[in-house]
Amino acid sequence: MAAITAGMVKELREMTGAGMMDCKKALGETDGDMEKAVEFLREKGLAAASKKAGRIAAEGLVTVVVSEDGKSGAIVEVNSETDFVAKNAQFQTYVADVAAQALASDSKDMDAFLAEAWIKDSSLTVAEALSSQIAVIGENMNIRRFEKVTTDGVAVDYIHGGGRIGVLIEAGAEVVNDAVKEALKNIAMQIAALAPKYVRREEISQEFIDHETEILKSQAKNENPDKPDSIIDKMIVGRLNKELKEFCLVDQAYVKDGDLTVGKYLEQVSKEVGGKIEIKKFIRFETGEGIEKKEDNFAEEVAKQMQ
Repeated sequence: MAAITAGMVKELREMTGAGMMDCKKALGETDGDMEKAVEFLREKGLAAASKKAGRIAAEGLVTVVVSEDGKSGAIVEVNSETDFVAKNAQFQTYVADVAAQALASDSKDMDAFLAEAWIKDSSLTVAEALSSQIAVIGENMNIRRFEKVTTDGVAVDYIHGGGRIGVLIEAGAEVVNDAVKEALKNIAMQIAALAPKYVRREEISQEFIDHETEILKSQAKNENPDKPDSIIDKMIVGRLNKELKEFCLVDQAYVKDGDLTVGKYLEQVSKEVGGKIEIKKFIRFETGEGIEKKEDNFAEEVAKQMQ
């Protein structure tokens, strides 16, 4: 049986919003397995389905850049050890340079990207330029991820919270003007705020739907132990549809007008500009999502040094 620590309980509370005793019980029931504990709490109706099973703790910045013609865009995340460095002008300039490198790159993975010649100084590779920055700034840094889109439509970027969240949209657009770009910027803001997982329902795998169905079924059974399975099955249809609407961008209520879905808003703008607008893809990076940050205990550190 794994020992359940106060830190584990705290982490599970942050991930799910459930009470301390419920989190402690969930960890006990799942032998300290964090992912299983999240599902245990969801099945008991004690955790929000939209909460992510991962702590957002690492520092750094997300930056997005779009080419002048709007036909390509790149999004990058560069991590630092402290928030102090993330706010440093030199670090911010370096992250912008990494984004420019990604926009010009044809690399498909991080290894190839790091091996490329650094655009600002071709005598260095991207990896060597990173090492140089680490030496100058005096703190460990990491180019964690990047993604690039190229389109015959239009690419639109959005940065929230000074680089905490970045969004890059690839859209099909028969007409590209300021009204279209403004509409897509509004949708990028929606993606930043509500973090959908998919553009539309057709992208969701049956495996994902089956998994969510099982969780909702367990949840409903716990809430209604006396109801037969036939009734439970009918109950979860509505719950599943509601959940899937939250996961799919075009089905979400549009934040600037709750009477419209994002899909209906796009249809409305398409009519106004005289050409169809369609979201083909979006990428949303949030700084440090899923990274466990090392928490230093100052008292323990002093004790170690004294020994």
